[in-house]
Amino acid sequence: MEYTVSKLAKISGVSTRTLRYYDEIGLLKPTKIRSNGYRIYGNAEVDKLQQILFYREMGVSLEEIIKLMSDPNYDQAEALISHKKALIQKKEQLEVLIDTVEKTIKYLKGEIEMRDYEKFEGFKQKLVDENEREYGKEVRSKYGDEVVDASNIKLMNMTKEQYEEAQRLSEEINAMLAEAIKSGDPAGKLAQKACQLHKQWLCMFWSEDTYTKEAHKGLGRVYVEDERFKAYYDSIAEGCAEFLSKALDVYCAE
Repeated sequence: MEYTVSKLAKISGVSTRTLRYYDEIGLLKPTKIRSNGYRIYGNAEVDKLQQILFYREMGVSLEEIIKLMSDPNYDQAEALISHKKALIQKKEQLEVLIDTVEKTIKYLKGEIEMRDYEKFEGFKQKLVDENEREYGKEVRSKYGDEVVDASNIKLMNMTKEQYEEAQRLSEEINAMLAEAIKSGDPAGKLAQKACQLHKQWLCMFWSEDTYTKEAHKGLGRVYVEDERFKAYYDSIAEGCAEFLSKALDVYCAE
C-alpha cells in the first residue's frame, strides 16, 4: 500500500513536518516522488518509521538512529527483540514505582509500617535498569554475570543514607577531578585523592572480593575506550577520562 505524507502522518501520529524533516536528514526517504512533488511511502517505509518511533521512545537521538539503521548489518527482527526487552524492563520498573507509591500511601494513612530503604526501592530499581540497558552487555562480558548481579543486589539493599553517600561521593569526585586536571599531573596529590575517593565510591557497589587494583585500573581504561563513559567524564573537563585513567594507573601501581 502507498501513502502520501499526510496519510502516513494520519496513521502514525507523526506530523507531516516531522516526516519531511526525516526525509531532509536522510532518516526516512520516500520510496518515490510523483511529478506533482508528492512524497510516496510504501510498506518498507512504514516498517522503518515504526522502528524509528521505537528508538525515539527509548530516548535514542536521531543521529544515533541514522547510524544504527544505516549499518549494513542492521537486522529489523533483532532490533524488535531488543525493543521488546527494553519495554519489558521499563514495564517492570514502572511496576516497582507503582508498588512503592501504593506502599507510601498506605504508610501515610497509618495502615502499614514502611522501612526507610523501601521508600527508595523504585528509584534504585530505575538506576539498575538504566545501567543494565546502557552498559549491561559490555560490563557483563568484562566482569561476568555473578559480579554484576552481586553489584545490583548491593545497590538494591542500600539504605537511604548509603545511597545519599554514594551520590555525594560521586559529586565530590567530579569536583575534585575538575580541579586536579588543571595541574595536568595525574600523579599529583589532588588526582590521587580523587582516585582514593573513586575506590571508596566503587566499593559501595562492588563486593569486597570483587575489588582488585587490576580491576580498578581496567575500569579506568574502559572510561577512555567506551565513548559513553568518555563523554560523561569529558563533560566534567576536557580530557578528564584520559586523565582519570592515567591517575588510576599511578594509584593502582602503588
